[in-house]
Parts: sequence; structure tokens; C-alpha cells
Amino acid sequence: MIRFWHLLSLILIFNISLIENVDKNNFKTCEQSAFCRRQRKYKPETSPYEVDLSSMKTVTNGHLQFTLLNTLKTHVKFQLDLFTLEHNSLRVKINEMNPIRKRYEVQSVLVGEPKLVNVNLTKSDGNRVEGRFDKTARFILNAKPFRLDLFTNDIFVMSVNSKNMFNFEHYRKKPGSDGAPADANNEDNEDGMWEETFKTHPDSKPHGPSSIGVDVNFLNFENVYGIPEHADAFSLRSTHDTDPYRLFNLDIFEYDILNTMALYGSIPYMLAHNEHATVGFFWLNAAEGWIDVQNDKLNTKNIFSTITSFFGSKSNNENNEVPEVTTHWMFESGIFDGFFFMGPTPNDIFKQYTAITGSVPTPPLWAIAYHQCRWNYNDEDDVRGVNNGFEQHQIPVDVIWLDIEHTNGKRYFTWDTSKFPNPEKLQDDMAVYGRKMITISDPHIKKDDGYQLYAEAKSLGYYVKTKDGADYEGWCWPGTSMWLDYFNPEIYKWYSQRYSYENYKGSTPNLFIWNDMNEPSVFNGPEVTFPKDIVHYGGWENRDVHNLYGMLQHMATFDGLLERSHGNIRPFILTRSFFAGSQRTSAVWTGDNAAQWSHLKIAVPMLLSLSVTGIGFIGADVGGFFFNPDAKLLVRWYQAAAYQPFYREHAHIDTARREPWLFGDDNTRLIRQAIEQRYTYLPYWYTLFHRQEKQGVPPMLPLWANFPRDRNTFKTEDSFMVGNGLLVYPVTEADINQVTVYFPGVNTVWYDIRTFAQHNGSETALINVDMESIPVYQCGGSIIPQRLRKRRASMLAIHDPITLVVALDRNNEAEGEFYLDDGQTYNYRHKHEFIHRRFTFKNNELKSTSLDASAKFETDAWIERIVILGYPKNPSRVAIHSGDKQAIPLHSYQDASQTLIIRRPGPSVTADWTLILS
Repeated sequence: MIRFWHLLSLILIFNISLIENVDKNNFKTCEQSAFCRRQRKYKPETSPYEVDLSSMKTVTNGHLQFTLLNTLKTHVKFQLDLFTLEHNSLRVKINEMNPIRKRYEVQSVLVGEPKLVNVNLTKSDGNRVEGRFDKTARFILNAKPFRLDLFTNDIFVMSVNSKNMFNFEHYRKKPGSDGAPADANNEDNEDGMWEETFKTHPDSKPHGPSSIGVDVNFLNFENVYGIPEHADAFSLRSTHDTDPYRLFNLDIFEYDILNTMALYGSIPYMLAHNEHATVGFFWLNAAEGWIDVQNDKLNTKNIFSTITSFFGSKSNNENNEVPEVTTHWMFESGIFDGFFFMGPTPNDIFKQYTAITGSVPTPPLWAIAYHQCRWNYNDEDDVRGVNNGFEQHQIPVDVIWLDIEHTNGKRYFTWDTSKFPNPEKLQDDMAVYGRKMITISDPHIKKDDGYQLYAEAKSLGYYVKTKDGADYEGWCWPGTSMWLDYFNPEIYKWYSQRYSYENYKGSTPNLFIWNDMNEPSVFNGPEVTFPKDIVHYGGWENRDVHNLYGMLQHMATFDGLLERSHGNIRPFILTRSFFAGSQRTSAVWTGDNAAQWSHLKIAVPMLLSLSVTGIGFIGADVGGFFFNPDAKLLVRWYQAAAYQPFYREHAHIDTARREPWLFGDDNTRLIRQAIEQRYTYLPYWYTLFHRQEKQGVPPMLPLWANFPRDRNTFKTEDSFMVGNGLLVYPVTEADINQVTVYFPGVNTVWYDIRTFAQHNGSETALINVDMESIPVYQCGGSIIPQRLRKRRASMLAIHDPITLVVALDRNNEAEGEFYLDDGQTYNYRHKHEFIHRRFTFKNNELKSTSLDASAKFETDAWIERIVILGYPKNPSRVAIHSGDKQAIPLHSYQDASQTLIIRRPGPSVTADWTLILS
């Protein structure tokens, strides 16, 4: 009841709407954002920007430098730096030369200085410079006007400023100040340049206009993806008749779907894919951004003759047109720091992006299992009751979560001792079952002199400042709150140390962390966040760095958890707000979704958009955060999310309880079945997560990532793949008994994982569905490891035996991998303690070989069963050879499904062995 009146008071004071969907009036449109309004209307017939080729300087091999001029403002000069990078990547930086104020360049995102490669330069003529570098990459820099064209395998793929939209607003003095003329032209004094107000919130804009706009165009492409986070289609829609896609980290209450509004995180990275190439563009900028997308046709007659032949396919013979996706990027401040990735394959793109921003580290095994969460489990007895419920109903679970009500009055790093009098014992009790706990730690700090954390940070001057130098105050869950300035390395370190066992009383090695509300959410702030003119460390306005704030919090949290174990135990953090690079330290979920079929459906394109932009450890709240799902929706959500990387059920405090056993015996059985399926595939998931760390390839993939030439997959968002082995088709409508499934790939065969029935690739089939499961298929040519023994938690099964499911392709061949380590420490890195096996089936032989003979890991795990799908006939003899040992295991054969089952073949998972079918 207290919680109700507290929330009601916030609603009344700050007019927080509790309507069914978000009140869009609380958030800006492009027209209401002055810089977006200016940039969007900027469409000159000819670009005034020119490159002075005579200024070209080779700083070092792979780094060229030019002067860029605005011919309409000859006193303003820009420096253009061009870097040719390894992995077929190009970096272009454009900044003011001698600005009156330094412009912000993003920190904390890149994993290091990108490695340069040699460039082979040729000057085509006095107006162009051409360069070739790395394996297949090529650029042409056009001088008058400035334009950059990019090629991979000599296919024209991207073009910069070909639509003349490059527009760099230099810093200037305000008309009438410091000797600047008071009668400045309108261009220096447009409405919103020097101040603007949204609703009742003024933005002082002390440094004036500073935005940058540029068009980046994808030649011969019809589909672009990425730039999360939006509750929208995977293949980005045209914004011709809507607002641009917005990138500005915000707490959106009950977000709508199928629109371009900003959400909790921002990744300014877009990919394009066609049957010839996959390419990408990443703008390293942490300010507010807007991106227009337009599907066009490019008339190749308008392109100079030297590049008209470099398209992946011929243009239309009658009108010389090829498809083109035109994108217009607009950011409020910073510099142009663009990375161009030229593929040419999907896996190349994943590697190229994660080479500069980092990959997802292999998470703890328990973190990719099932999580049970609610706002809030009330007290220790409630937590124990939930744990006992999983025991009684024999449903596996690895983690139980505590939301904000576990604290002493929303004071983070504390406990409500009336509800949680002995949190250490509670965590230890969960550990007996092989389970972990997670508590929430939001960035708002309750203003209370009696709260030690607040008082210490106050005395040290650690809070974000207003434009006038005072500590910034706002409202969030605790009431009046302040926010730490993580941009200051000293404050960042201090915050990370709050997670030590000494500082976080009641925490144990079995406790991990959830960072929420870190956009940050400020209930009485403009657009429910920080004012743009508050000031961070170094004198930078929030305007320059806004989208980094949440990432710095969860990075500091990660460092704190790492430090408390002296660098030995892998941390786990979940964050709501994120930016490029967040994948290195945190999992991400899609925020406050709703218990609606439409939200179950939109989860797939939202997760795919995150996945292809580097954020690979992702999930959506099972059942929907807001409202109450009926049993059918809840079951379908459990079934779909069992095949998504992060698997957590979560619900709002005002919803009915929804633990898996509360919907009747049959639905309990169905939910148990879905969760057990997740645990069965954990060896496969864990192998995929390790591949992601090493190669950048996310576990959850669009179909085109595995079938890049299959045009039927380019807009697919109702199904997805787990690795290259599983095709998943969630059921996202209430009352249907059939779904239409497209099976990708020419000459490919797919096997139903339940019945082993076969389906041909490049065909569409009408599939009957019931409530028992959703359609999932294993791809012919793949080998997938499983654990079939049932355990209450994942870490208890780490040494259990393995089953191999070998799905043969049309050539009766297959291959796959299996990775295993201790599931929780960094010994796999520091001590080389792991197993990494490769399985191949060819010429009636299944072989297991090591992918790293120097690696060692002690385990009792062994091969318990081998299931071979699509084997044409019952073999007369099955033998397995390992070293000097031979065994003749039992086998059975099912003619109808062409399935061969070999029981207890027996070799250790660490051994080399060969299975021979005669």
C-alpha cells in the first residue's frame, strides 16, 4: 500500500501517464528538436564542401590527412583523416581545425587503437584520390564536391555525401556577445540555435549550434538493419512519412511498437545486406541522433563512368536504375568519426565491428540458463517459497532476482532488514541448490544525509553538476536523488569499489547485479532524463555524452564484481541502457514490454537488431512486464524465449503472480517442457557464446547470416536461427493451429527436432502446431551437442554426459563443435583450461578431434548417445575406436524417419575417437 501511494504521488507531481501506451507528447519529435529540424531541411543542389587535395599528407602508412573546406564559409576549415584498417575497414574522421571550443570525441568504446594497414594510392586525376587496401577494399575520394565511394571486391557498396547532405555546424560566438556582430545573418541565429524549450524545460545551449549531418548511401541494397533500440521492424522501414529513427537513451513507459521512437539504448551502427555483400557503417557519436531511411532507385547515368560498372548486378536496361537505400544521419554535437565495414560476408562484418568495439565475453554457464524475477519478491520467506516451488514442480532454474523493494527505502547497496534480515544466509541457501541471486542497483542516489553512500559522495563532490556548478537534483524511485558522474575516472573507480564485500554488506560471491533506470531516468527531467546542459567531468555537457552514461555505470559495476574476486570469477550484469561496447561487460534486455501477443512478436526483430550490432547477450521479459498474460500467451512466450540468448521471466509489481506452476497442471507441464528444452541445449548455447567471444558471431542470427544468397530471407523477422544449426519459428498468435514456415537454403534439408521429419530447403511449408511446442528444425550438415539428464540447475550438470545429434546434409556429411570449461572462472583464458572439440561426419565416419591440443580440462563427461538424422539405412555394424581401444556399441534404426541411434558409445569428451558405420 505504501508503494502505491508513493507511486501515485510521483504520478500527480510529474504527470507520469499511466495510460495503456506511452504518451508521445512527453518526448520530442524531429520538428521539436532544433538541430534535427535544421539538418533535415538541409538539401542543397550542390555540396559546398571540397577537399583540398594539395593538402594531402601521409601521417603514416594507412593514415592520410586532408583539409576540407566549406566554400560558403572560407574562414572555417576542417581536418579530414582517413585511416585504412585491417579487416577490410575504413575510418574517416572530420573535425574543426582550430575550433573556439574543443569538440567531444567519444571515449570508452573502442577496445584499442584500430590497427592500420598499408594503402596503395593512385591519383586518378586532379579531382580524385583512389586507394586499395587489405583484402578486397577500395575507396575513391572525390574532391569537388567532397564525396567518398567505397567498394568491396570491386562492387560499389557505399557512398558518402552523394546526396549533398554533409553539413558540419562549426562552433561560433553568439551574435552580440564577445564582440560578435549583433546583426548576424539568420544562418547564425535560427530559432533553437542558442536556446530552446521543450514543454516547461529550458535548454540554455551555451555553446550554440554544433550538429553534424551526412548522407550515407547503400548502393544496390534494398534492406538495411540495426541502429537499435527501436520497437520496430528488423529490416528498417522508410521514414519518408514518419519521424527519423531516433537514438537518445530514454526511459519510455509502456513503449509502443512499430514506430521510430528512441528507447533505452543506442547503437549508431547500420548494416546492409544483399546477395553479393554485407557492409556496415558505424558513427562513433554519443550525442542525440536521428536517422532518416529512404528506399530509392539510383540512376547510374548520373554516376561518373569510372564506377558505373562496379555494381553487384546489372541495372535495369531501360532506365539504368539500381536499388539504393539512402540514409541521412544527424547528431547534435561531437565530430564525424565514421567506420565503414566492407565485409563482404556476414561473418566478416561481425568480426569487423567487434574488432573495434569488442565482443561478448563467454558468460558464466548459469547466466545463459533460466532466470526467475519479479518486482518484487517480498522477503526471505517469499524467495525460499519460490525456490521450493521450482523444487516441488521439478522445474530447473538458476537465478532468483530481487528488485528495488529489497533495499532500505530505495537506498542501493542496503537491505530492508525487516524483510531480509540475513541476506548472506539466503544466498548461501540458494547456493546449496546450485543457484545464484541477483539484486538491482540503479544509478539514482537517494538524497539523505543519513545514507552513508550519499553522504560520502556528497562530501567528495562526486555528483553530476548543473550548468551553474551546483549538484544536480532530480526525482526517481527514492524521491529527491542525485547521480554520480561516472565520466570522472576517480568517481568511476569509487563506484566500482561499492561492490566489494566490505562496502556492500550482505553480498556474497553468489550475488550478481542488475543496473536499471540508467538512461538515466529522471522523473521530473526533460523527456524523463537529464537536462542537456548539465555538466560532466571535463566540462562536457550531457548533450555531448548522454548515450554513454548507462554504459559507464554497468562498466564500473563489472569492474567492481571482477575486483571483488581478484579477477578470477566472471561477473554477470544486466543493463537496460547501453551503447556501442556495452557487450563487453553486460547483458541487455528490451525493457518494459507488455503481456500482449504483439510484444511477443516484436521481440524477435528487436533482438535481431541488437544481435547484428554487437549486443549478443540479449532477451525480452518472458510474459511481458506490464499486465497479466493468459496461460496460452505465457506458454508461447516461454517456448520462444527458450531459444533466445537471455532467458528471464519478469513482471510488474501490480501484476498477478505468475510463477510457472500457477496456471494449472497442464500449463505447468508445458512451461517445464520449454525450460527443460533450454537446459538440453545449454552445451550448444555455451559453444556458441564462446564462438562469439572469439569470432564476434552472435548466437541469435537472422536467416540471411547463414544463407546470404537466399533473397527470401532478407526481410524475415518471424523466425531466426540459433547458430548455424537451429531454425526457430515462434508462435505469436493466440488461436492458430498452422503456421507457414520458410526453410532457407538451396539443396538444404531440415529436420524437425521432435519428430525428425525432413523438409527441403528453398521451400515453404504449412506446419501444424499445437501447444506442446513451437516449430524448431535442425539444419542438415550440423552436429549439435546436448545434455539429456535433468538437473535443477546448470552448474550441477557441467560434468554430465553428452548426446550428439548429427543431422546429415544431402551429401551425407555434417560438422559441429563442442566447447566446455568450468563455467564460471577465467581459467579458460589464464590457464588454458577448456575443451574445444570438432566433430565431422563424412564417408560413414564420425570423428572427434581437438581444436586446441594445448588446452586441458579435467571432466568425467563422456559421449552417452549419438543420434544420426537422415542416415539412409540400418548399418550392419557400428564400431568406435579411441586410441588402441575398440568398442561395439548398441544401435537401433528407425526406417520411417531414417534415424540411427547409437547408445553408450562411451568415449570421454576429451578424447580423439572415430565412429565407423559399416
